[in-house]
Amino acid sequence: MIALRRPRPAVAGEPAVAATVLPGRLLVLSIVCLLAAVAAGAAVGPVAISPGRILSDVAARLPLLETGTRLSERDAAILWQLRMPRVLLATLVGAMLAASGAAYQGVFRNPLADPYLLGAASGAALGATLVIALGPGTGGMVPPAAFAGALLGVGLAYLLGRSAGGGSGAVTLILAGVAVASFLTALQTFVQQRDQDTFRGVYRWVLGGLATSGWRDVRLILPYVVVSSVVLLLHRRLLDVMSVGDSEAGSLGVPARRVRLWVIAAATLGTAAAVAAGGLIGFVGIIVPHSVRLVAGSSYRLVLPLSLVFGAAFLVLADLLARTVLSPAELPLGVVTAFFGAPFFAVLLRSGVRSR
Repeated sequence: MIALRRPRPAVAGEPAVAATVLPGRLLVLSIVCLLAAVAAGAAVGPVAISPGRILSDVAARLPLLETGTRLSERDAAILWQLRMPRVLLATLVGAMLAASGAAYQGVFRNPLADPYLLGAASGAALGATLVIALGPGTGGMVPPAAFAGALLGVGLAYLLGRSAGGGSGAVTLILAGVAVASFLTALQTFVQQRDQDTFRGVYRWVLGGLATSGWRDVRLILPYVVVSSVVLLLHRRLLDVMSVGDSEAGSLGVPARRVRLWVIAAATLGTAAAVAAGGLIGFVGIIVPHSVRLVAGSSYRLVLPLSLVFGAAFLVLADLLARTVLSPAELPLGVVTAFFGAPFFAVLLRSGVRSR
């Protein structure tokens, strides 16, 4: 049997640093990290554009300022049509994956839960596979199909978990997610094995990446990310209450089942949008929330908002590495996040999990 170590509870009389000064400093630090990551993502590439020139171009484009110097036509096209859409998309996807991971870990009381827990990944992969199998000319339909597939996977898992009844809600949902994910993965494997070209296309998508992103992709997922983030942030205090268990939360007046439904729905909606835009990008939902807990504690009042910001910064930097390490070639983004995530996960298992 696997048991997870619980964080040490606060002791009466200890300084209330984590509740007053530390959150403010961490919030400022997270915003600084995000701004630095965005600046690096916009400036670095085969054509270097210094942050000073970028700020000058931004100032020249603002209606009330118009005091800076605009970039050349070529550099402006590189910055505003290629890099900035990709950087902003990485910001949205990273923020959503990290926040969804933190939310799943809270609602299931399992620190190893990730955004793909309830069949979102397998459903998205099946949707993308079906579209890619249709042949050339269907590439623009991959994101919507992945989005629909992710929602379908989680919806089936939720319906199966509800129909099972009897058991603990969290445990039943997890088991239902495992069953649905296995079934959808089998369907995806059957489809892709029928055509070698389909296999190659699906493989590229599964590894994740933002290479073909543009402003259209940013506009596509922005509403879902905003709605999901707001819902999760509004429930962050209730997640703290639910950490003591459903029965105890109910005795405190918190409707555990309703809270779980809202949190799962919001995290799933955001995950589906992130998967539709960037493919399957692993480990973000585990690395970032646990890193935040190391410095901010286990309260979801801090973990969720900080995960949003640090998750955005992490994926922007990971995407920067993906497109520059082997330039002009490009690494799949999922490979870069796995490069950092797999060792982190191993350390997490070694230090935070014990057998008994």
